[in-house]
Amino acid sequence: MYLFTVPNMTCGSCAKSVTKALQSVDAAAKIETDPPKREVRVESSATEADLRAVLTEAGYPAEGAAAAA
Repeated sequence: MYLFTVPNMTCGSCAKSVTKALQSVDAAAKIETDPPKREVRVESSATEADLRAVLTEAGYPAEGAAAAA
């Protein structure tokens, strides 16, 4: 599982855009968004690099990703 900090994700609409972008890489991904904390947790078979790339393309670049337990 990955934990991303996404500074541009400030509202529910942003969270939907982030979720949609991540699902374009892995439709089966489990995604939890937390706009107030600007955090996204992703359980996916995709690589961290692929997830970061799609977030950046969607206008929501991730900072400080970490593997979450």
